[in-house]
This record gives sequence, structure tokens and C-alpha cells, in this order.
Amino acid sequence: MSHVLSWGGDDIDLAHDPNQNNALRGQTLSCITFQDSPCAKEDKLGPQMTSIPLPILSALLCLAVAAVVLRLDLGRRAAGRFLAVLFAIFAAESVLVGLRFGYGVETLTPLQRMLPLFVGPVMYLGFLSLAVERQTLKRAALLHLGTAVLLNGVVALPFVGLSATDLAIVGSYLFYLGALLILWRAGPDRLVHARLDIAPHLTRWMLSAAGLLAVILLMDTAIALSFAVGEGTRAARMISYGSMVLIAVLLITLASLPSLMAARPVAVSRPREDPEGDAAQIATDARDLLTRTGLYLDPDLSVQRLARRLHLPERRLSAAINQIEGVNVSQFVNGFRLAHAADLLRGSDDSVARIMAQSGFLTRSNFYREFTRVYGMSPASYRRPAR
Repeated sequence: MSHVLSWGGDDIDLAHDPNQNNALRGQTLSCITFQDSPCAKEDKLGPQMTSIPLPILSALLCLAVAAVVLRLDLGRRAAGRFLAVLFAIFAAESVLVGLRFGYGVETLTPLQRMLPLFVGPVMYLGFLSLAVERQTLKRAALLHLGTAVLLNGVVALPFVGLSATDLAIVGSYLFYLGALLILWRAGPDRLVHARLDIAPHLTRWMLSAAGLLAVILLMDTAIALSFAVGEGTRAARMISYGSMVLIAVLLITLASLPSLMAARPVAVSRPREDPEGDAAQIATDARDLLTRTGLYLDPDLSVQRLARRLHLPERRLSAAINQIEGVNVSQFVNGFRLAHAADLLRGSDDSVARIMAQSGFLTRSNFYREFTRVYGMSPASYRRPAR
């Protein structure tokens, strides 16, 4: 019988390569052993033992992480669902690798080749769901997951070689590695639908996810090259070591997730019987958020986005700002922008147009109108006496 090993898209026919067959025999993924195994071997040291390949243990841990992530309140349910599906995919891949290399099950090989093309899209959509509106997310999910399905259909065609599968997987990993890094560079404020208290954690998750994709890409490449040059033993050891590293990462993840589950959205006690005090606290929270994050420098900042970051209804935020500050939310945010512009006018030689852009204003007319309203003079006139 022909036994074919596959990692990513690379298959090695062991029946036609006895050297690799001998090299890999007995080296299947470092097992945990128990009594009476159907897959264990008998040697001079004692009776048969049950062998559980490490990828099977990795799969169990992945399922545990998926279950915990699904319960997390990240700010939007879609984020938890996508990330839970991601770990479920990792679990399925680990099971397939364990069954093939540990028990010689070959019938599920096509599924093993399909799953890697879904890793990047699902990972990216998990974080993107915290940064875009629902309709945008639906379109993005259709585009990214549809592309993965299409690629799997193409590489499954009989006349398409295995090298095409390899290229598709590598291209997918590289594309989503770049996409995650771009989203990560935007910082916590880009995750407008995330809970305010865990947004910084999620940006670190994004960076870790990008690093994981890079590690998987390097590992797949190294294993494929090892098979290509006939070093099956080294490839088996790489898979074994990779499983041990994954188990360590999963254990660390499981240990850190309870702290996020215990965390709750930042909230301030606001007595119902004191509406004025309630509004004052909302205005204070808004001021603290804008000061701490510099969110007002983003020209795309909207009332809706600010309200989401404060976990408040828009009407409640607008009413509180109007009651306490005597202005609407736009004018409230512009106050921070104008103060920033005034500092730059006093302390830099940049042009007024450049300072306008650096302060979060989109149009010259709005900038001049608001500046004149607050300071009683144009930006250029303000700059001259300041100097």
C-alpha cells in the first residue's frame, strides 16, 4: 500500500521512497503512551502501549481555548465567534495530522489540504469585526471566505499540481500577515467596537496572531524542504517540536484568558437619583478618554464612535455634553483640536494648513470658523502676537 505524507500541500509517496519510509517509521510525532495500543509498537522492553500523538493533545487544548474564547465579551459577538472558529480549525488540523502520522489514516488527506487556506481569513475577520460596521463586515466575510473557498476549488482540480496548493497557502499566509500588521499599526482606537478596557490587549493579540502566521509559514516551508531533500526524520521531528511549542502556547493562552473573562467594561457608578451628577461623570469620562488617547486628532472621529468607546447610547452622551459643557459633541471635540492647534501655532513654524491637518480638521473653512469662534481671531492673527 502506498502511504503518502502531507504537510500543507506537500505529499511524499513513501512506497516509492523507502529511505523516507524507514526514516519516518517509529518517529510519528512524539507520543504520550498508555497500556494496550492499536497504534503502538512492541519492542524488547515490554508489552504494547497506547500512543497518543502530540497533535491530538494539541487539538484538545485548541478546543478548550475555542470554548473559552466563545464566552469572552470582546465587544461584539462576531469577534469571539471568528476566533473560536480559528481555534477549531487548528484543532481539526492537529487531529488530521495526528491521525495520519500517528495512526496511518489517509482518507482525510483532502480535508487537511483545504483547512490552511481558511486560517488567515478567519483570523483576520476576527479582529476586523471589531473595527468596521456590520454591513462592511458582512461584505468582507463574503469576500475573504469566498476567496478561500474558490482557491480550494481550484487547487482541488485534477490537473492542478501540489505546488499550486503550496503557493496558494504561502500567498494566503503572507497576505493576511500583512493585513493584520496594517490593522495592528492603527492601534487600539481602530477597534471601535471593542470593549474599551481590553482594546490594548486585543492589539497585542493581533501582533501575536501575525507572529503565529509567520511561524506557521516558516515551519511549513522548512518541513516541505526537508521532505524534498529526503530528510523525513528531520521533518517528523519538526512536526513533533512544533506540536510541543503549540501546546506550550495554548497552555499559556488558557492561563491568561480567565483574567479577560473576569474583566468588565469600564463603568462608573452613576446614581439614578442625581441626573446632573450622572451627566457630569459622563462628560468627565469623555474628557479623560480624549485626553488620554488623543482620539480627537482623528478627523474621522464621530459621535457614534465616541459613544461606543464610552459604552453609552449616542443620545445619552450628547445630552450630557450639552448639559455640562453647553455645546454639542462636535464642538466639544473641536475644543481639544483647537487647543492642540493653538499650541502648534505658538510653538512651531509649520504652515497653518499643515497645523489644521495635524489637529484633526478636514476643511479650512471649518477650522477658521471654529478657531475664530473660540479665540476671537484667525489662526494667522493668533500666531503673530504669540510670537
